[in-house]
Amino acid sequence: MTTSGGGAPPPPVLSVRGLRVTFTGSGRDVPAVRGIDFDVRAGEVLGIVGESGSGKSVTALAVTGLLPPTARLEGSIRIGAVEVTEADPETLRRMRGRDVGMIFQDPTTTLNPVLPIGRQVIEGQVAHGFVAAGDAGAQAAELLREVDIPDPDARVGQYPHQFSGGMRQRAVIAMAMAGEKRLIIADEPTTALDVTVQAQVLAVLAKRQAQTGAAVILITHDLGVVAETADRVAVMYGGRIVENGEVGEIFRRPRHPYTVGLLRSLPRVDTVADRLVPIPGQPPAPSRLPGGCVFHPRCSIGRDRKLCAAEEPALLEVEPGHGSACHYAGEVQALLEATRPAPVLASAAVSGAAPMAAGVARDAAVPLLAVEGLQVHFPIRTGLLRRQTGTVRAVDGVSLVVRAGETLGLVGESGCGKTTTGRAIMGLIRATGGSVRFGGEEVTTMGPAALRRARRNMQYIFQDPYASLNPIKTVGDIVAEPLRIHGIFDEMGGMRRVGELFELVGLSRTMLGRYPAEFSGGQKQRIGIARALALSPKLLILDEPVAALDVSIQAQVVNLLQDLQRELGLAYLFIAHDLSVVRHISDRVAVMYLGRIVEESTRDGLYATPTHPYTQSLLSAVPVPDPDRRGKGGRIVLQGDIPSPARPPPGCTFHPRCFRAEARCAVEVPVFRDYPGLPTRVACHFAGPLEERVA
Repeated sequence: MTTSGGGAPPPPVLSVRGLRVTFTGSGRDVPAVRGIDFDVRAGEVLGIVGESGSGKSVTALAVTGLLPPTARLEGSIRIGAVEVTEADPETLRRMRGRDVGMIFQDPTTTLNPVLPIGRQVIEGQVAHGFVAAGDAGAQAAELLREVDIPDPDARVGQYPHQFSGGMRQRAVIAMAMAGEKRLIIADEPTTALDVTVQAQVLAVLAKRQAQTGAAVILITHDLGVVAETADRVAVMYGGRIVENGEVGEIFRRPRHPYTVGLLRSLPRVDTVADRLVPIPGQPPAPSRLPGGCVFHPRCSIGRDRKLCAAEEPALLEVEPGHGSACHYAGEVQALLEATRPAPVLASAAVSGAAPMAAGVARDAAVPLLAVEGLQVHFPIRTGLLRRQTGTVRAVDGVSLVVRAGETLGLVGESGCGKTTTGRAIMGLIRATGGSVRFGGEEVTTMGPAALRRARRNMQYIFQDPYASLNPIKTVGDIVAEPLRIHGIFDEMGGMRRVGELFELVGLSRTMLGRYPAEFSGGQKQRIGIARALALSPKLLILDEPVAALDVSIQAQVVNLLQDLQRELGLAYLFIAHDLSVVRHISDRVAVMYLGRIVEESTRDGLYATPTHPYTQSLLSAVPVPDPDRRGKGGRIVLQGDIPSPARPPPGCTFHPRCFRAEARCAVEVPVFRDYPGLPTRVACHFAGPLEERVA
């Protein structure tokens, strides 16, 4: 592979040849990586993408020499002059200290909670003799300054719990890139972050790479991030690289059906499709890989072809610099073209909302759910006597309406109060003030018996499908539990009803006797949906229901939710931070910031013409899976983190981060009012379309 500048490419910082990783501790061999080759050169970003279990993170651990003793390693991994597969522990320690930095997915588990941040950032450099102990504090502060952490001289003495999620990830980047490492491996570095914080972190990573000239391996499932940051892409499936090439070629002219499947599954913030096109089935477990091409059971091209079932294709160059492991690579492009959604024109988008469930009339006079001035405040108690010394204003005057058969998307950064709002509506958290009326009845004043009856028509689906299912019960009993709690198990048909629910969400009745551990993440979320539907509710409150899922499984669940809404006339309150998913599924969207709704509109009205600067910042930060748009579109990177709800700023709570803020914003709370000419309500003194306000 040659560089774009012409001439011979520089020698690779990392060269991997024939890498195989097999785990042997379970009594039988489990192949996690099955013979991959790639190079990464200085100043280059290689994006490695694929679903969970494809071998991405195992590859990263192999490169850094961090595999467990149960792993058998074959092939060659060269970082400079070091052959990683043959190096002794001391050589690997020096290599990691001098040449390789690792950014893990979760900064909370990466950082030691009992050591100051500054010590952790610099301790590797001190241990390897690159920084004198007496200079460690000053060097740590400088590293934090380089990753845009405010007041670094004071922050070096603070602990991880005193940093926000985005600041913790920036500290981990500083630690990984300390000493100008030659190779940085970033394993899902933005997965757990809000879109605004993700934009900050990616900007910091790009800035530090430009300063050091490091080679970067970016492991992610977010194709938008890859399109905006990577130079080349390797697509992994079943432990192999099934396609690789320059980022523009991969996105414009993919040559493997799996790559097309990932692109088709992805909801996009810049387009609207009637329906996502997921990859059917589930990724195979490494211990149970199918014969022939491992993708063929899920492949629309090779599913019924004998060659695909019998022979595993080699990774071959189909065009200069573009490789594909597919027997029928020439047929792949047509798959993507057949389902590529057209961009939405702004003039057409503002004209109305997304279609509601078929056959459900929009009755503005009698909403199914009406929330007015909802407040949820938590006391802060300190001292031996636990006296109240402050108040956390988690929800501070939220008003919203959900009508029968429609979907209201509720979006905003972590800590803005979305989940607390949903739980207060359900009565899982006691409201401090305001009104929640469901079906015309006030929920906040109900006693336990009345609240239980109300919940028959109002159910909650939690974010984490792994934690929301009881591991010691069969899934049949889990789904039947609401029927038993309400005393209607026999009346509703007993296990026959449970079997019907399984079929309704796309699962087989034969699975009723299994336990949650035997299911994939997407299947567990389907079980959670079946449990929520057991009582035939009218409203589902969905709290980040697809955030923990791979993109292809996410598409399956989103399509299922849309099908159920059309079939059953359900209303959804869809809580999420993924604005692409929200655009795809919502009729209307409300944007929350620090306990308040700052903008609300029809789906297409809000996405085409956002008027609040916070909404504009959120939308501009969403990565688009189109390399041709890299560097275009005027991204607004918010400075700082969302303030604490225990100490909200005076006036407009967004003004410390707002690019339009003036003196009035710091003292006067804006009124939530209609915006002229748009189906929008907004709380901003200087609201307006972006092009009108940035002259």
